[in-house]
Amino acid sequence: MQISLAYGRGTLDVELPDDRTTVIEPTHAPGLADERGALFATLDAPVESPPLRQLAVAGKRVTIVHTDITRPMPNDRLIPWLLEYLEKAGVRREDITLLNALGTHRPNTREELEMMLTAEVVARYRCVNHEPHNDDACVAFGTTRTGVPALINRHLVEADVRIITGFIEPHFFAGFSGGPKGIMPGVAALKTVQSNHGVHNIGDRRATFGMTVGNPIWEDMRDIALRIGPSFLVNVTLNRERAITGIFAGDLIAAHRAGTEFVRASAMQKVPGLFDVVITTNSGYPLDMNLYQSGKGMRAAELIVRDGGLIIMAAECREGIPAGSPHDQLIRSVPNGEALLAKLAEPGFSFAEQWAGQIQALIQRRAEVQLHSSLDDDTVRAAHLIPCPHIAEAVRARLRPDTRIAVLPQGPLTIPYVARDGVHA
Repeated sequence: MQISLAYGRGTLDVELPDDRTTVIEPTHAPGLADERGALFATLDAPVESPPLRQLAVAGKRVTIVHTDITRPMPNDRLIPWLLEYLEKAGVRREDITLLNALGTHRPNTREELEMMLTAEVVARYRCVNHEPHNDDACVAFGTTRTGVPALINRHLVEADVRIITGFIEPHFFAGFSGGPKGIMPGVAALKTVQSNHGVHNIGDRRATFGMTVGNPIWEDMRDIALRIGPSFLVNVTLNRERAITGIFAGDLIAAHRAGTEFVRASAMQKVPGLFDVVITTNSGYPLDMNLYQSGKGMRAAELIVRDGGLIIMAAECREGIPAGSPHDQLIRSVPNGEALLAKLAEPGFSFAEQWAGQIQALIQRRAEVQLHSSLDDDTVRAAHLIPCPHIAEAVRARLRPDTRIAVLPQGPLTIPYVARDGVHA
């Protein structure tokens, strides 16, 4: 059978044997017939909150948090509609700040902001990149669970009305994206994020897809996000065409909970057992724009691969690892994944973006990982992965009479689970 994998801005076709291949994808949800109308209706009837037009009125300072260039969020549609709604509610343009939730990612250029938000929005409104490396741009709200200052961007903290936009999908260690994640780590200081994403939290078995309550990472995010005061959530769900399938607005936690249950119903897919070979993706551009992000797709595959099996990751990585990034520096500083895990276990050791290397190394304790990408072989090997120039050939090399193959064409947008394991909430 021929299977199309999400890859870069397009697809990658792979021929696999019909008799032993299982394709696992989210249940398709159609896009809303009138996205703009549905948004306005939801903002007027939110979950456990007054309508947004009663909160955002003339004279109020409003900060809108939005996702950065690494996320497939339809900001180019949602943000102009949200600004239109606020204008009708009487909010002045000069009282609105658009805050780009970089987390620990690089700043986005003006050209990228125009691509995300539209050139008109960037020209007319104050658009600001979060500064994760600048503690002075943040305000402290107690500490994280490990005692590190919980620092949140000042633009958001000092607003009268805080609007947190984003989308909800399965997340490989926070349970689901969206909700409080738009604040922490979205607009938190680097040291705060490093604490939350620390070695012990990442290694906790509850820090995984589909789990929020009991997940130490998500609960720390929630607790910190709530300390700054009320925030109004505007989260959406998307299908593979980036059409909006649901809108969840209102109270930061209650609206997010409604959205995660909507996503859970389509994303969680039960399988009868483990597989010898699992082929996965990072759901294409922009999530597969670099190797740093690609642990998400690997983690989805790891959920259903047998011990000693093979994971083949298809991720374009058009921006490299990226070269010179903290993730690149860390993985190149050690000879293999086990050495990286040993370094992370050293008392007091902390390094930006260490969680990406940790997750990859933990996955490689269970399975071999090969990478099909645009990266050269030396770069792939430097990342402690095996180059995979031809996916079908790599699969054929593993075929035995009883070999079972699984394919996750949309990667981490699917949460596969073995039937006997049940479902975590």
